[in-house]
Amino acid sequence: MKNGSLVISPFDPSCLNGAGYDLRLGDDVTIPAGERRLVATLERIELDGTLGGTLHIRSTLARGGIIGSLALVDPGFRGQLTILLFNAGDDLFRMNRKDKFLQMVFHRLAIRTRRPYAGKYQDSQGVVDRRP
Repeated sequence: MKNGSLVISPFDPSCLNGAGYDLRLGDDVTIPAGERRLVATLERIELDGTLGGTLHIRSTLARGGIIGSLALVDPGFRGQLTILLFNAGDDLFRMNRKDKFLQMVFHRLAIRTRRPYAGKYQDSQGVVDRRP
């Protein structure tokens, strides 16, 4: 972060963990059993061409039946992340804005990527539906 290869905004030191950073929900969410919702992270992430990221659902959510559709965050990505959450549990699932729900683990590339992310989700804000 000191050299600008990673930007997290808003940054909260309490979200740092041994292997990465815990991302928080951008808004309250309620998901009935058997249903899914798109949610956005509170944080805006900016990765330069030397960093990638892997997302993991927090184990507490997984133990409650929440499944996340998670992907690699490519070097060069900028924006808030949109995540699909599915409630495979038997009960209504609720979380509040700013609750931790994902862990992002950062990976330094051996060399700067030649093709940083420049896709249709660059500079995403809030929940972004599928873009054809």
